[in-house]
This record gives sequence, C-alpha cells and structure tokens, in this order.
Amino acid sequence: MPMIKTFKTIRLFARIARTWAPQPDLTISQWADQYRVLTPEGSSEPGPWRTDRAPYQREIMDSINDPLIEEVAIMASAQVGKTEFLLNMIGYHIDQDPAPIMYLLPTEDLIKSFSQKRLAPMISASPVLRSKVYEAKGRDAGNTISEKSFPNGYITIVGANSPSGLSSRPIRIVLCDEVDRYPASAGTEGDPITLATERTATFNKRKHVYVSTPVLKETSRINQLYEDSTMEEWNLPCPHCDEYQPMVFGNVKFEKLESESGEITVTRVEYCCSHCGALGSEKEWKNGDGKWVPRKKHSYRRGFHLNQLVSPWVSWNKIVRKFLVAKREGPEKLKVWENTVMGNPWEEKGEQIEEDVLLSRLQGYPAGGVPDGVKVLTAAVDTQDDRFEIEVMGWGTGRESWGIEYHRIYGDLSQPKIWADLDEYLSRTWTNSEGRRFSIRTAFIDSGGHYTTEVYKFTSVRKARGIFAIKGYSGANGENVSLLHTWSVNKKQKAMLITLGVDEGKAKVFSSLQIKEPGPGYCHFPLDKGYNRDYFRGLTAEVLVTKMRAGVKFRQWKQIRKRNEPLDLRVYNLAALEALNPNLEAPLPPMDGAGGPSGLQKRPRRRGAASSV
Repeated sequence: MPMIKTFKTIRLFARIARTWAPQPDLTISQWADQYRVLTPEGSSEPGPWRTDRAPYQREIMDSINDPLIEEVAIMASAQVGKTEFLLNMIGYHIDQDPAPIMYLLPTEDLIKSFSQKRLAPMISASPVLRSKVYEAKGRDAGNTISEKSFPNGYITIVGANSPSGLSSRPIRIVLCDEVDRYPASAGTEGDPITLATERTATFNKRKHVYVSTPVLKETSRINQLYEDSTMEEWNLPCPHCDEYQPMVFGNVKFEKLESESGEITVTRVEYCCSHCGALGSEKEWKNGDGKWVPRKKHSYRRGFHLNQLVSPWVSWNKIVRKFLVAKREGPEKLKVWENTVMGNPWEEKGEQIEEDVLLSRLQGYPAGGVPDGVKVLTAAVDTQDDRFEIEVMGWGTGRESWGIEYHRIYGDLSQPKIWADLDEYLSRTWTNSEGRRFSIRTAFIDSGGHYTTEVYKFTSVRKARGIFAIKGYSGANGENVSLLHTWSVNKKQKAMLITLGVDEGKAKVFSSLQIKEPGPGYCHFPLDKGYNRDYFRGLTAEVLVTKMRAGVKFRQWKQIRKRNEPLDLRVYNLAALEALNPNLEAPLPPMDGAGGPSGLQKRPRRRGAASSV
C-alpha cells in the first residue's frame, strides 16, 4: 500500500511539473508547422500543416505574437486559408499561451457546425491539443459544443446575435470571423464587436483579431478596420525585372473561347508587370518570394489584404473563368466575384430609380406573350384579403428577365372558388413566336396575412408542380440573410415553407432595374398585361437608406409609398428562379410536335448548397 501511494504521489508531481514547465519559445507559424495536423473534414490537403504552402500566412499569424500589436484585421477573399489562421491561433494558445478565448461567429446557428467540423477535428488530430482539452464527462464537462476547457483557459464559441454570450465573462483573446456578416446590434445591447472586445479590458496581453470577406463598401466593418491599420498588401516580384507589386486583376491578360451552349474556356492567362510591362505565367509569378508591404503606419493594428491571385489553391484560369461568367450574368454575380475572389468590398451606385424611366421601357411582345430569349417561366403570388396579385416572369441567359403578365384575381380567400381560379391560372401556358409552349415551372405564394392555413393547404398538394409557400424575413439590425434563407415543413398540412431574406432580394431586384441596356440582368416590360404607372410606382415603393446604431452603419429598406406588392412579387420570382436553379446558358431543347413546354435542365448544385425545390 505505501508503495502505491508513493507511485501516485510521483505521478501527481510529474503532472504538476509538466503543467508549470516553461513552454518552447515558438511563434504561431512555428507551432503550426510543428504540431498542426490538417484533417479531411476541413482541408483538401490533409496531413501536417506547412506554412510554406502559402507563405503569406506566416507574417499574419506571427503578428499576433508581437507584444506591440493588439489588433489584426484580415480582409480577404475566399480560399486563401483565413479560417485556418484563426484555428492555428486557437491551437497555439491552448498549447503555448493558455488564456480565455472567444470565437465570434455571425449567428448562433453556425456554432455547432464550426465546433464539430472545424475545431473538434483539429483538436482530435493534434496530439498536443488532444491531451490538453478536457473530455466530456457528464453534464458539467469542460468540453461541450460551444465551450472547450483546457489548463488555465478555455474557448467559448458565440454568435454575434447573442447578447448574453457576448457579455458573460472576462476574455483575453477575441477572434472575430466573417465580421461583415454581423448584425449592427446584438439584440438591443449594441455593437457585438464592442461588446466582445470590452471583455478584454482587464488583460494586458489582450488580442483582437478580425477576419472577413468584405461585402458592401459603405457598411463594411472589415474594410473600415483595414483602412484604419497598416494596410498591408502581399507583393510578388516580377519574374523579369524583380520589381515588387501587389497582384491586381486589371493586369491579368487572357484569351477565351465560348461555345454555342455558353461554355467558356480560358485558353491563356498571364500577368503584365506594372513596371516593365513584360508578361509572366502563373507559375513564374507564384514562385517568387513574396513580402508584405504596408501602405500606412499604425501604432497597434496591422491590416492585411489578400485575393485569390496569390492563393496556391486557386488557379488563374479558374479566376478568369469565374469573372467572365459573372460578367455575363450581371452585376449581382460581379459583386459576389469582387467580394469572394478579389477580396474587395463592393461599391453600390446608389442610383434612385424613377417610375418614368421604367415606363419608357414598355415594348410590344409576340402574340403568344413570350418574347424570344425567354427560357423558363416563374410565378409569384401575393395574398391580400380580397384578391391575389400575381406576376409571371420569363428568364433568359444571364438572368435577363421579361415581365410576362401582372394579374389580379378578386374574391373571398376563405372560399374555395378563388383558390380554384388561382389553380387554373397557374396551370396556363404561354407561347413564343415559334409556337413553343411555356408553363410555369415554379410558383411561390406568400403565406403571410390572414390566410396562412389556406396557403399551406393549397401548396401542400401541389409540390410536384413546384408550387410552394414562402414567408419573408427582414432583419431589423442589418443582418446578412440570404435570399433562400431556410426550408421547413409545416407539421399539420405537410406544406414546404421557404423563408426568404427579402432585404437581399430587394437589393438584387434594384440592381437589375438599374441596368440600362438589354443583356444580362436587364428587365423588360410589355406594353399591356397590367404593367402601368401604378405597377411601376409599386415597384419603386421602397428606397435603401443607411442607418447608424451604436456607431455602426447598416442599410435598411424604407417604404415611401403605401402599395409595394409589385416589388414583393419581383423578389418572390427571383427567389423562385434561384430555387429552381435552371441552366439559363444552355439552349432550349428541340420542340416536340405540339410545341411542348420548355424542358430546360436544372444546373447542378455545388456540394453543400441548399437543395433545390
């Protein structure tokens, strides 16, 4: 027995010695190179971490180790490894410099996915982390979905929309991911970034790290943080004259081919030096020894800007092809390309649209009602107490659109007749000049108002025809909500309910209305079929205004006229198109003998995208 007690005492003191022993003097990048293991769940290149794979990562990570630097802002495109920066910082602090850490995501809904698919696999794959993060053992465990404990510290994962999570305890390290998607206020408590960073006030070695792909320039938090920093850019040397320069898309030179089906092939891509004008290949430029070059001085915040031209995981050929497709498909796709590929905020024109300008677009259509260029029809239905308001729209290459008909059906929505009339209308077909028949492929019906149950009953038995109930959602605090926000099934009527982020939808509609020449994104309107001055007044019944809350700018739609149903229906039609996801670049299939309805195929969705209705 004494020998057993002695052995236990020795083990206890050994554990204490390991806990208090001085740690190796490593930077974050050195720690990652020595201990980090990438997993298949979070990386296309699983195995030991290698900072040299993307050398621009080294100084970003190691800037956190600088005692003079309190804040780091990283404005970056997708696919440059920005979330990996943050994971390496977490791993380093768990192992080398324990502290209370807060990881801040845009919403609470993202906590489970980040914890299980990114953080937990990193901990499990790295022995030095696995041995320190406490295992879950019952209700009071130190390892949960939203919080993981380790000796002398913990990491808590919270949503920027959760005031309770942001103000609960002292924190030394605050890691803010995708800050441009944060709401302007966490509930009624104020700016989520301010709430989080105030938790660090009592710590001398506090660190605040902000990472995001930018969105709109006027309200971009990451752009504001970057512009109030050292504003550093990754520079590469010209393979011919050795002059260092940041990589900008304007200097990319390329050749392309486009097939009749709309498939784009990029045959050559080179980069033109800003100094000597010589052209160099992607391999020649990326093989150069890059360096970070600051544009300003700052006493406590370093700022870094990255785009995909320097990424080892994205080819220039792919970047150019994405640009050409986005340019063809209109300004909304160009905005996404500018944000996610070039890592730049998008600057809106902010031009107000007058109804007289849209009235001047009225044009004659063929007898059957469908102009050449239309490839698919969608419909949207707004429910009022005494009527349905309906718009049928046609869509073509590059999301060029044609209003087909704006129609009203009057009646008592509590009675079956008006619903039978709606069913008959949504079953109609229209024809083009060739005699090709077009049916409505997808119809979205607003379930708000006083007749929600009736909408559910109507749509639940018409799923096969692509008829679905929708509900609009508008964020009060500038939340970034995607147009196709959520799908759910009503339990009683078994109806599919699609929640729409109407703020994004309105922005996309107005962006298209501002296009002045026929082509991608342009909106056409027929001379009759319900498109009159009242329609265009309803279509332009809202304006986008910039508001300020707790010192944070955000944009919100403001209604300036009473009737806005035409604008709502345009948003619903756009959402219906995105849900249907047809390949609008493909030619229409040959007609059958009776001029059968369009059979345009759906475009395949990328892995992980919301499933098409």
